[in-house]
Amino acid sequence: MSTATRTPSRAENPAPAAPRTDGRPGVPFGRLLRVELRKLLDTRAGRWLGIVTAGIAVVAVVAFLVWGEAADATYAGLLGIATLPLVMLLPILGIMTATAEWSQRTGLVTFALEPHRGRVVLAKLVAAVVLGLGVVAAAALAVALAHLVGSGARDLPTAWEVPAATALGLVLALTIYLVQGVAFGLVFLNTPVAIVASLLLPTVFSIVTSLVDGFEKVAAWLDLSLVTEPLTEGTMAGQDWAHLATAALVWIGVPLGVGTWRVLTKEIA
Repeated sequence: MSTATRTPSRAENPAPAAPRTDGRPGVPFGRLLRVELRKLLDTRAGRWLGIVTAGIAVVAVVAFLVWGEAADATYAGLLGIATLPLVMLLPILGIMTATAEWSQRTGLVTFALEPHRGRVVLAKLVAAVVLGLGVVAAAALAVALAHLVGSGARDLPTAWEVPAATALGLVLALTIYLVQGVAFGLVFLNTPVAIVASLLLPTVFSIVTSLVDGFEKVAAWLDLSLVTEPLTEGTMAGQDWAHLATAALVWIGVPLGVGTWRVLTKEIA
C-alpha cells in the first residue's frame, strides 16, 4: 500500500518569527561621530581638499614672511592670513559630508544601520565643528613655528600677543562657515550644486547690496561676510551680535532646517 503524502499547511508549520529588537541598544553617537569624521578625510576628494587647503595656507604665510611688512609679521597677523584659505575651502568639506549618502549612493546602508536620520545629521554637524577646532589648533601650531623661523631669519623680535576676543572670533567664524557648508549640503543633497550655491549666492548678494542704493542697511544685517568682520577683528559690540545672529539665521538656520527636513523625508533611491 502506498501512503499519501500531504504538504503541511502554514498553520501547522508557521514561519519563524522575526527576532525581537526590544531593548537592543542602537548605534552609539560616538561611533556615528567617528564615522562622519572618517568620511571627511578618508576619501580621495576629502584628503586632497585638505592637502590643498593646508598648502595654500602655508604658501600665504611664507609669502608674507618673505615679502610682507616686518611690522605686520606678528603671530596674530600670520594667524589671520593662515585662516583666510581655511574659511574659503573648509566649508566644502562640510558640504561633502552632508551629501555623501546621496552623491555616493550609500544612503541605504547608512540609514539601515541607523534608521534615526536626525542622529546622522547631528553627527555630521558635530563632526564639522570638531574638524574646525582641530584645524584651527593645527594652524595655530604651524603659524607659531613659522613666526619663530621668520623672526629669527629676519632678526626681528617675536610678538605673541593675540587678544582673546580675536582668537575666539576666528574660531567662531570658521565654525560658522563650516556649519553653513553642512547646511547648504543638506538643502541640495548634491555636491557640485551645493558648492556652487554656497560660493555664488552670498557673493551675488554682497554685490547686489553694494550696487543698489538703500541696501546698505540690509547688508549690515544679512551679509555674512560683513557681520563676521568684527568677529575676526575682536571688536564685537552689542549690535554686532544682533547682526551676526540675524545673518546666521538666514544663511545657516533656514537652510539647516530645510535640509534636515529633506533628509528626514526623502526617499532613498
